[in-house]
Amino acid sequence: MPRKREKGTRAPNGASSIYQSKDGKWHGRVTVGVRDDGKPDRRHIERKTESDVIRAVRSLEQQRDSGKVRKPGRVWMVEEWLTHWVDNIAAASVRPTTMVGYRASVYKHLVPGVGAHRLDKLQPEHLEKLYESMVSKKGLKPATAHLAHRTVRVALNEAVRRGRIVHNPAKIAKPPRVEEDEIVPFTVEEAQRLFTAATTMRNGARFIVALALGLRRGEALGLRWSDVEITWEHGCPKGSVCRESSLASSECPQRRGSGALTVRRAIQQRTWKHGCPPDKPCGHGLGAQCPQRHSGGVVVSEVKSRAGRRMVGLPAPAIEALEVHRLRQGAEREAASNLWHEGDWVFTNRMGGPVHPTEDHRAWKSLLGMAKVRDARLHDARHTAATMLLVLKVPLPAVMDIMGWSDASIAKRYMHVPRELVTAIAAEVGALMWAAGGDDGGGDGVR
Repeated sequence: MPRKREKGTRAPNGASSIYQSKDGKWHGRVTVGVRDDGKPDRRHIERKTESDVIRAVRSLEQQRDSGKVRKPGRVWMVEEWLTHWVDNIAAASVRPTTMVGYRASVYKHLVPGVGAHRLDKLQPEHLEKLYESMVSKKGLKPATAHLAHRTVRVALNEAVRRGRIVHNPAKIAKPPRVEEDEIVPFTVEEAQRLFTAATTMRNGARFIVALALGLRRGEALGLRWSDVEITWEHGCPKGSVCRESSLASSECPQRRGSGALTVRRAIQQRTWKHGCPPDKPCGHGLGAQCPQRHSGGVVVSEVKSRAGRRMVGLPAPAIEALEVHRLRQGAEREAASNLWHEGDWVFTNRMGGPVHPTEDHRAWKSLLGMAKVRDARLHDARHTAATMLLVLKVPLPAVMDIMGWSDASIAKRYMHVPRELVTAIAAEVGALMWAAGGDDGGGDGVR
């Protein structure tokens, strides 16, 4: 028999209700909020037994009270949410290079692997089985599976914020372990060989700046001459012929320079998209090969954080290298004549445009060969610059300003203790602990 309230009584507004229908099934009604049209959002629960419906009602009430109730309406499939998120939400807020990884993870791995699940039914085990399959069956690197994990975690975090799901299963799922390659910064001797070789190649000053200042690739390629401030002073003594002839300080043979550059923008590489109609594909697998490609190539953007926008002092040798580079660029501008595209870029291609990151990578590998230095990533130059600041005992707040870090914990990843520093510390410890006069056993402690 259906449960009835006592005669003359009624439940308060918004209270949950539990009752049995004529067919013997138990039902629950829980008000969890207000719908978009302003009407009460009252959810219906149906179970076979009274105890089951009571548990379900209490669970929904707890979700309501903690603000974790899923939005009303049809539940999205995982494929629907991931494609909506990557094309409409992430694309409007992240950098082009980040989108390359997001799209690859969504369309190549996540949608084929777990896309058929309901969004609210996706479990951590589903994701873990996908990661295991990517590595063991498809032969992909653990880092690829790890990128897919980070992508789905970000996408589902957004689903939680928007009330599409209550919990994020990707926060529980365990991705495969990634063994990171040990990063070994360049030694001082290796850096000096790179500096020497860089002076002989086109745009070589770009790599001198990278090693000396630790600029990121996009930051270095995004520099304009208006970002560079150089001031020259006479280096000759007062009363010298140079000064008496009113020679400009910038032309003094013994000139001294001081300068700085402001980091405010970055050059990024955006992946090309297909421009051919879906019903008439061009047949090329990559968008870069499509005759009607669009939205790709080199793009200019602001630096990725407030800390990234900074002013960095220029060492005197870097100033000299930039001045020589400016003269060479002037000769190229004259040779190109009206074909030169003036953009005020410090480092340019042959026609004055910004340097493509791919060409920059090739130039870096060429420099390593010219300097006869071991193969290394260009980003290792940034590790080298940070490590040299450690060797020079520069205070951490100043290091963070120079490197453009907003979090001090990043320093641990970039500042490596070189062998020379270990040896020097050992020598200082020896000088302190085994000081002269303390080897007769009669000492009374540290002096």
